[in-house]
Amino acid sequence: MRWQRGKQGTYGNVFQTPHRPKKNETMPKTPPIFQWNLLFLLILLSHFSHSSLADVGTASQYSPPYIPTECYGTDSSQFPSSNLFAAAGDGIWDNGASCGRQYMVRCISASTPRTCIPDQTILIKIVDHAATVASQPSAPGTTVVLSQTAFGTIANSTASSINIEFQQV
Repeated sequence: MRWQRGKQGTYGNVFQTPHRPKKNETMPKTPPIFQWNLLFLLILLSHFSHSSLADVGTASQYSPPYIPTECYGTDSSQFPSSNLFAAAGDGIWDNGASCGRQYMVRCISASTPRTCIPDQTILIKIVDHAATVASQPSAPGTTVVLSQTAFGTIANSTASSINIEFQQV
């Protein structure tokens, strides 16, 4: 591009580009194929940005006695036959609305390497509030407190807490 020397005015020499659009002249339009490609790219990105609906949190474990529970009192029929259940932490407790909710849970990491059992996902049922469980959790302030069976199914049971991915079903 070659610069042209403009007219000398009150402010000194003014430099101009070789071509400036005139007042009624429009800029060239974007080719339609570019617009469609851009639209396709935006749709593709929006699809992949919402592909994971799971949340990330922490889990600890607790041991019997499991009753009474905040959700069902002393009714022992509340527990699934698989013994895969949990107490909800304050973050998902929802003033008791979480009672009976089911979550898919998997271990994603822990402070000790190889704590998680690879490719192991469980379905748990919320039966209690972590703040009121009869026995103390292995770590305070976690997202969920899993039964011993549930915790041992996805992680080494000697760990006090793990990082989990969980999704309500």
